[in-house]
Amino acid sequence: MNDIASSSFVRRDLLAERPAPVKTTGFVGLMRTRLFNSPTNILLTVLGALLLWFTIVPSVRFLMVDAVWSGKDRAACLTENVGFAVGACWPYIQAKLPQLIYGFYPEAERWRVNLTFVLAVVLLVPLLVPRLPAKGLNASLFFVAFPVVAFFLLHGGGIKGFGLSWTAGLLELFDDSIIGAGQALLDLSKTSAVGPLLWVVGNFVVLIGTAIHWLILPLTWLRDQIQAAGQSVWADFAVTAVIVSLIAFGLGGGLRTGWRALASSIVAFVAIAAVIKLMGLDSGGLPVVATNLWGGLLVTLVVSVTGIVTSLPIGIALALGRRSTIPLIRIFSIAFIEFWRGVPLITVLFFATYMLPLFLPGNFTVDGLVRALIGIALFTGAYQAENVRGGLAAIQRGQGEAAAALGLSWWKTTSLIVLPQALRHVIPNLVNSFISLFKDTSLVSIVALFDLLGSLRASFSDPKWSTPSTAFTGFAFAGIIYFIFCFGMSRYSLFVEHRLNAHRRN
Repeated sequence: MNDIASSSFVRRDLLAERPAPVKTTGFVGLMRTRLFNSPTNILLTVLGALLLWFTIVPSVRFLMVDAVWSGKDRAACLTENVGFAVGACWPYIQAKLPQLIYGFYPEAERWRVNLTFVLAVVLLVPLLVPRLPAKGLNASLFFVAFPVVAFFLLHGGGIKGFGLSWTAGLLELFDDSIIGAGQALLDLSKTSAVGPLLWVVGNFVVLIGTAIHWLILPLTWLRDQIQAAGQSVWADFAVTAVIVSLIAFGLGGGLRTGWRALASSIVAFVAIAAVIKLMGLDSGGLPVVATNLWGGLLVTLVVSVTGIVTSLPIGIALALGRRSTIPLIRIFSIAFIEFWRGVPLITVLFFATYMLPLFLPGNFTVDGLVRALIGIALFTGAYQAENVRGGLAAIQRGQGEAAAALGLSWWKTTSLIVLPQALRHVIPNLVNSFISLFKDTSLVSIVALFDLLGSLRASFSDPKWSTPSTAFTGFAFAGIIYFIFCFGMSRYSLFVEHRLNAHRRN
């Protein structure tokens, strides 16, 4: 015991103070470990600081410090009147803001544009918030009902029929085009060296058109009877509702399980009838506003949203078709993708605006904005097809083999297992294409459609606001608008990507 006590040691003097540990957290730690931890990083930090100083500071000075915030004409933004070097001329933006948003849309009808924007926000926000319920109903309203309502709100006009008349008209137009092609071949056979062959082919085509005519004759007869009886819209609506509801009832399982599909169909048609009556579509609807009066942010959003919504389904279909085992579908998909990817967007817009009408029947016309929308949707769909194909290639074969072992069909395997994983892999690529499309909408000004930048350039011609800083102010304002939308899409894509890749987090 004494040995243990004698061998114990008790320190009587304090140890010398050691230097404080190097701080690795906070702003000082960031500067020490990331910005000034090596000669290379020191040089890059200094260069970055100089770049920010010579870009951010002048921008803030131009947009806020030296800016003019009130005035009625160009005199408020002239240096000799203000007494200092004038920056941004914000009174110009305040005066031209309606033109930058609505274009030349009639002032008395601009409430329709505002209502369309409100409906879009009300339907879109619940889709973007994951925790909100009823995503299926919300998606149906936004992707199906809203485009139709927005069209009649923005364009105006009414309807002269419904599903029955529209179907009969399309089939009749298709039949007339076939018979017209056959007649053209017969006329060409009279002067061509291969006249007998063209005569046989022409008669065969005319025979096909005649057979189609007799097949659709009951449908066209019923349409003519409804239109001759008066109240054609509601009679056509009732017949269409009955036919579609019966089809939904039969496909839903008939007397056993078809009642739910029948009830859903009836509710949908009741809602459609309410919209028709509320908007007065059966009696001419709202005043028609031609699309050549649309402009500004309205055209930018219409073109970009339509292109984004329609290009993704087209891209998915083409990507699946390119991987198909059926040669005809695969060759068509490859040819379609390579053709549209090899043509500049400007050429597509010119072709859709000026060449497409030459290939349509004489009694069939398509609005100029609609032609541009079709061209942009097909062009963007080809690029989206390659993005989706990259995601499909990243899925291991074992996924499909496991689904086949469980007895799932090709459709269920693709829609429930393969495609969701593929789209999750290519979210950055898809959103990158969406952002690029949103900025490429400025190209529609080449075909006489005034988007945001087109309306901005048109406003420069007003001598009332002709100042040295007018153009810089306008482009700065347009750049801020583009940045808000593009940055919002980018941040939301990161949120979706982080949420869907929860299984990969450490």
